[in-house]
Amino acid sequence: MDAVERSFLRLPVVSLSAEYLVAGYLMRRNVLTYKAPPGNEGYDLICIHPDPRHDPTTGQLAQVRVQVKSRYATDCDRGFPVKATSLNAFDFLVVVFLNIGKFFGRNDGTTGAREPEFYTLPTSFIRQHHDATSSWEKVRLKGLETEIEPFKDEAGFEQIATALGVSNPMKLRI
Repeated sequence: MDAVERSFLRLPVVSLSAEYLVAGYLMRRNVLTYKAPPGNEGYDLICIHPDPRHDPTTGQLAQVRVQVKSRYATDCDRGFPVKATSLNAFDFLVVVFLNIGKFFGRNDGTTGAREPEFYTLPTSFIRQHHDATSSWEKVRLKGLETEIEPFKDEAGFEQIATALGVSNPMKLRI
């Protein structure tokens, strides 16, 4: 055993919240979103157009598969694991920085909480930034703040709505 034993804090309820938050934000954007069964391989959410008669046009998808990854610590390294074998199983990966508090160093999680951040990254971005050199196979976003800004929060969710052909809800005035 090392002189300093490393302990990992596992928060399954907090981790699961990321999937429900993403589903809620997508439904808020009028994207019909279903949670995949627990342990489903490759994706966590399946999204479809809310109109059952919608016929996708060229460039649109009939369904979008979404992988959700989360980090609970506000002071995390902005990296998350993605296995190379799962890269063909999703259309978008949404990484959720839950930001529930600071946990590294002498921090115990009681300070540093802030609003969650969402980044909806297309498979092409994940492939480009996937690092398979270690057994963890990570994507690291630290230092890519400018590059990932177009994928943040509402702008990111809009990519999924656009892929499905879901227009913004609006009331027509006569």
